[in-house]
Amino acid sequence: MRCALHHNIETELRCGKCDQPICPKCVVQTPVGARCPKCAALKKLPVFEISTIFYIRAAAAGLATAAALGAIWNFIPLSGFLVFFITLGIGYAVGEVVSIAANRKRGPGLQAIAGVSMAVSYVVRSLLEARDTSLYHAFVDMWALIALALGIVMAVSLLRRN
Repeated sequence: MRCALHHNIETELRCGKCDQPICPKCVVQTPVGARCPKCAALKKLPVFEISTIFYIRAAAAGLATAAALGAIWNFIPLSGFLVFFITLGIGYAVGEVVSIAANRKRGPGLQAIAGVSMAVSYVVRSLLEARDTSLYHAFVDMWALIALALGIVMAVSLLRRN
């Protein structure tokens, strides 16, 4: 007998629901046995189904929060190692705001929004700092770049699968 989807493959497997012949390439293991892709009807979990409006809301909220926190970040008089704690807090705030704006949904698209928002926060901070120093020194600050990486990791990790 031949697979219903791959006509060049012989098989002895059948779908447990519709009894259609299926090959090992198209078999889907479900809690109730082997099924064809049509009968398995695999759907994403609702937390990972994100509509366009949620992406727009998350992007707007994330960018606005990042810009505001980036402006505040410049005026906090801490430097060196303590900058890490500031960016971890900013990353947490950006990740939470993106998550709340997207109705606590998760996924790679929202992770990208959170990461870009953290980068916007760094750009705003650097542009405000460039008023006092050169543009190069404002953007290429080793401690701030490492802190930015930590902030991005924090923001993105809040939107990963649990």
